[in-house]
Amino acid sequence: ACADALETEGYQVTRVDVSRDVGSVLAELKPDVAFNALHGPFGEDGTIQGILEYLAIPYTHSGVLASALAMNKEQAKKVARAAGIPVAESKVVNRFAVKDVHPMKPPYV
Repeated sequence: ACADALETEGYQVTRVDVSRDVGSVLAELKPDVAFNALHGPFGEDGTIQGILEYLAIPYTHSGVLASALAMNKEQAKKVARAAGIPVAESKVVNRFAVKDVHPMKPPYV
């Protein structure tokens, strides 16, 4: 949808499927800018952003640190608390441990 909208506005768009060799593909393409519309590990964890920065390709969305931090919810909450932002009570637990024992009182979000 993002690429279609950009093309409708007259921009030249090259869609790139992300693989572990995306750095080589981007280095060969040499785009003016990368519109980063990825989701999940390798897409929003700072990896692609790091590759783009290494290749000196400008890109949209958050940078390496913000992206990596957002993928680690515990660390992101620590940063938010340190900045004075109210954060809900939480606890990091092993998913198998939760099956038998509830480490916190419900409700869970």
